[in-house]
Amino acid sequence: MAFVQFSKVSLAFGDRDILKNVSVNLQTGSKAALTGANGTGKSTLMKIFAGLVHPDSGERIAEKGARIAYLPQSGLVHHGCSLREEADKAFQYGYEMQKEIDSLGEEMQHCGDQKKAERLALTQSELLSKLNESGWYRRDALAEHVLLGLGFSRDDFGKQTDEFSGGWQMRIALAKALMCEPDILFLDEPTNYLDIEAIDWMEKFLQEFKGGFLVVSHDRYFLDHTINEVYELFNGELKRYPGNFSHYEEVRKVELETLMAEYEQQQQEIQHLEEFIKRFGYKATKAAQAQERQKMLDKIVRIEIPENLKKIHFTFPEAPHSGNVVLTLDKISKRYKTAEGEGPAVIDNLDLLVEKGERLVVAGRNGAGKSTLLRIIAGVDPDFTGSVKLGSGVSIGYFSQDSAEKIQGSESILDRLESKAPLELVPKMRDMLGAFLFRGDDVFKSINVLSGGEKSRIALLELLLRPVNLLVLDEPTNHLDMHSKDVLLDALKDFGGTVIFVSHDRGFMESLSTRVLELHPGKFRVFPGDYAYYMQRLEAEANPDSGLGAQQSSAALQSPLPAGQQAAAENKSSNQLSWEANKKAQAQKRKIEKEVERLEGEIAKAEEKKAELEAQMALPEVYSNGEKAKAVQKQIETVAAEIESLNEAWEQAASQLE
Repeated sequence: MAFVQFSKVSLAFGDRDILKNVSVNLQTGSKAALTGANGTGKSTLMKIFAGLVHPDSGERIAEKGARIAYLPQSGLVHHGCSLREEADKAFQYGYEMQKEIDSLGEEMQHCGDQKKAERLALTQSELLSKLNESGWYRRDALAEHVLLGLGFSRDDFGKQTDEFSGGWQMRIALAKALMCEPDILFLDEPTNYLDIEAIDWMEKFLQEFKGGFLVVSHDRYFLDHTINEVYELFNGELKRYPGNFSHYEEVRKVELETLMAEYEQQQQEIQHLEEFIKRFGYKATKAAQAQERQKMLDKIVRIEIPENLKKIHFTFPEAPHSGNVVLTLDKISKRYKTAEGEGPAVIDNLDLLVEKGERLVVAGRNGAGKSTLLRIIAGVDPDFTGSVKLGSGVSIGYFSQDSAEKIQGSESILDRLESKAPLELVPKMRDMLGAFLFRGDDVFKSINVLSGGEKSRIALLELLLRPVNLLVLDEPTNHLDMHSKDVLLDALKDFGGTVIFVSHDRGFMESLSTRVLELHPGKFRVFPGDYAYYMQRLEAEANPDSGLGAQQSSAALQSPLPAGQQAAAENKSSNQLSWEANKKAQAQKRKIEKEVERLEGEIAKAEEKKAELEAQMALPEVYSNGEKAKAVQKQIETVAAEIESLNEAWEQAASQLE
């Protein structure tokens, strides 16, 4: 069993401890995640694990001959050969082993010592067995399997690697890391450059992977389906939590509640000590006591709360009123021009109606036209046929990865955001910037020194500060960590307007979406319900035993009818019942949600009234007057009965909602 072991590893940058006596053992079969707030040192720790950075102290022990692969977050570029030739470099271990086997064979031929020849033959046999088990002889099939799974086409195999963009360069690096079939695999944000289909494929790959791996990722759904233990890095220390990522968060939540209680108690103690020192530090009669309090203050070990576990909530400015029909797309078609002339239709005769309050996710493989459609809706791309009609009073806010290019200026981040924020949000700006990974002194950075990812987060936050009622979002979570995604998700759920979005984060899509528009080049389908329902439909269609599902899928994608007519026919025939049932269920759900919200408000008011009455009972003019006390007590009993009744109604409504 291969392993990599780290014992009491420490590393410091200046006076800051990145790692303090970290010990961990990774071996064949380990399926682990590394988590922690941005800036805690996760990437540095991964480099130490991979043997690329040496710690100040401690030791790293790897089993002799263990194959270790490491994928950094970014920065890898390949050039000088075709994609297939670059992929073949992942099997360098096999070429070296084959060379050693051949060398042993030649040595045996010229060896006159029988015992030595037997030893050489045994070594060669062991190497041959190891080479056979490594997958060397099926490398061509493995390379094709991995490259296709990560989104490359067979046409790409002969292309020069120089032709691929930065994101695809990282996919090449990921493919090589997976193909070399390492014993231990270190992956730092491997899903950053993958679409949803490639992420799904990689989930299955890691589930079946026989080696051990440690992964850093901000994709909760991906982690829940691939790992069974979590290591959290906080204040230089590493703590292990068994179970998937959601289980870690539940356990950590309980720990954090205890920690927060201790933190608040400590803050009160610190405040009292500081107030005493400030008040009496210069009085001769109290100087000794003030000094004693200063010593007590200096001895306190300050409790720190992990930034990634602090819960921050913000709400959008109130969405302007709009009509019930927000957007109507009528026969939208889009073709890109090629060297030979007009190319095939990316979008063909697309009809769509979007109603107020919907959260529509646009799904489909790379090249299906998702970003193109969002640009058309946002009015950024006018080169199409058909019509886009906005409803009454609709105002659009559009975010794409290109939005970062418009973020220019020399002012600080905080100054820029405060100048653009509504007055009521200005006091919350530091918290909101913290939620989007600008913490501490980061808020005073000049806009001009920010990276592309940082500018992208600023562009997204600026958009969220504007009073609009239709948000069109293209990959809004790309540069956010898990905590920031949660803050954004909560805000979008509470948003009073309509959202149309594209994302490759499955958990984000499932939590936010209420309807799915599926795009294929030149074709489309609409699915009622959230993204989880959409995936269930796809699974049913892919299952040959489901019959109807497979027929629906085949008809939708292969029918000789024009795409727009076929989509309409398919939706009408196969989705009509599920659409109507789902719409009715959604309406009923919204009705119950409003009732739950109303009851919660009534309960809060009643409890507030009861507290006021109980406070009255403590007044001398009330409890000393029998008549007044009796009247107030009767009111308290009436309100208490009302609260009990409201709670029963709330429990019933909440049960229906579940």
